[in-house]
Amino acid sequence: MSETITHDPPPAPGGRQSGPLIVTEDTELLDDLLRLCAAAGATPEVRHSVPGAAGYRAGAAGAAGPSAAYPQRGGWDAAPLVLVGDDAARRVRGALRRRGVVLVGRDQDDPGVWQRAVEIGADHVLMLPDGEQWLVDRIADVTEGVGRPALTVGVIGGRGGAGASTLACALAVTSAREGKRSLLVDADPLGGGLDVLLGGETADGLRWPAFAASRGRVGGGALEASLPEIHSLRVLSWDRGDCVAVPPPAVRAVLAAARRRGGTVVVDLPRRIDDGVAEVLSQLDVGLLVVPAELRAVAAAGRVATAVGMVLRDLRVAVRGPYASGLDDREVARLLGLPLAGEVPVESGLLRATESRRPPGTSARGPLARFCREFWERALAETDGVV
Repeated sequence: MSETITHDPPPAPGGRQSGPLIVTEDTELLDDLLRLCAAAGATPEVRHSVPGAAGYRAGAAGAAGPSAAYPQRGGWDAAPLVLVGDDAARRVRGALRRRGVVLVGRDQDDPGVWQRAVEIGADHVLMLPDGEQWLVDRIADVTEGVGRPALTVGVIGGRGGAGASTLACALAVTSAREGKRSLLVDADPLGGGLDVLLGGETADGLRWPAFAASRGRVGGGALEASLPEIHSLRVLSWDRGDCVAVPPPAVRAVLAAARRRGGTVVVDLPRRIDDGVAEVLSQLDVGLLVVPAELRAVAAAGRVATAVGMVLRDLRVAVRGPYASGLDDREVARLLGLPLAGEVPVESGLLRATESRRPPGTSARGPLARFCREFWERALAETDGVV
């Protein structure tokens, strides 16, 4: 069993992540977890029960036991990843709820493991040995971190022609203009290519088909260096050849590498949800559903929201005018049952600018760039308080 944890806690002081925290008294399971940490290049902290929020004093858990061999580093709340052995689930039920908790066991046929996962607030249940490669990759992800993971935003249209690709490009262009490391990812192989919309279809660099055979880890720095740079941002798009299916493991490896580099990642999503798109959704921090303010569009967007909401926790609606009679942005959000991200403004001359190969959001004083700038300010402020 394996799936992706969608959020990483903040890094350890000094910029580099500390290793994971392991909580277990099962010596056989501990041996396996230590082996997997070694394979990922990580040095874990090991405990029999939950350490204090500010870390343990020497001897607080007793001098004996596996924890004595590992440094005292921050405890339950500060570890970038917490691996709880199934034997220890009862002992951690009262711990502070946090993201990045994985319940690890061996019994594939134990139906009670899911209840124990809920009781401790685990993001994920993983069974060994099947999930070993996923866990090595995940431990390496948090250990390699060079700082805060990238704020990753997905943009999806509530119906065809909603303007999702335009907004995705404008968000990425605005982020790059503000001096942030920015990556724009085209997750729709049938969309025509975001590099075309940006006027960079001939730019040197790799496209999605080059990553179709990727397995395991992809280096974050190598990924960034290999992609085309267009308007001061990196772009991962599609070539003009035959459509190549990118398997979900390759999608996960590429997106995980992008997130490790920090800054912002913007993903332009198709409306159909296949396994690859579900993998992208599972790595997003925020989703924006772009909905024209008309009743048929709202009805179509409701179906998209239902499908996306099964994977993505934080989905918000961005409403685009002009408005049909009786509708405004708040009413559209109410009908969809989603938080309102704001109104995507109509920008005069945008079509002409695009035709002249100036990407959306290029005009720093335009209403679209202003919407994007305000969105990033709010979203980044929100993540500053996330643990």
